[in-house]
Amino acid sequence: MHFLDLERTGTGKLTAACGSIAWHSRLCTLMIAAIATTAWQVAGAANLEPRTVGQITYLCGGVGQDEQQAMRAQAGNFDRGLLFTQGSRGKYLAGVDVRLTLNGEEVASFKADGPRCFISGPASTYQVTATYNDVQRRTPLSRGQRNVHMRW
Repeated sequence: MHFLDLERTGTGKLTAACGSIAWHSRLCTLMIAAIATTAWQVAGAANLEPRTVGQITYLCGGVGQDEQQAMRAQAGNFDRGLLFTQGSRGKYLAGVDVRLTLNGEEVASFKADGPRCFISGPASTYQVTATYNDVQRRTPLSRGQRNVHMRW
């Protein structure tokens, strides 16, 4: 066995095995932790995939610099945007429940994975109802409004 052997399992998970010498084991543990942390960060940014509900496509994220960069790279694919914050200092919020309606009918609902959501859909003005900690905020959202700020 090499000092650190990495192997991909049938499920796609990466496993590691280390040599048995004590100092090698400690170093190996640190190496595995570093690899896992890097893989987790890359996977987090890579999981930013647009989702579609009916005719509405959305992308939410922006937690951490990797996600922020990934969001910026995809911003041009969307014609509307929301930003969720809390308090006077503008602390970013994730986990906001978002509901879009058109003429009183729900067209999409989702939980925002991060403080920023990009949205695209047919040309209309949608009513956004966003809920965080049982407190609702409402705002209209039209094509071209890319940075509508909702604060709790």
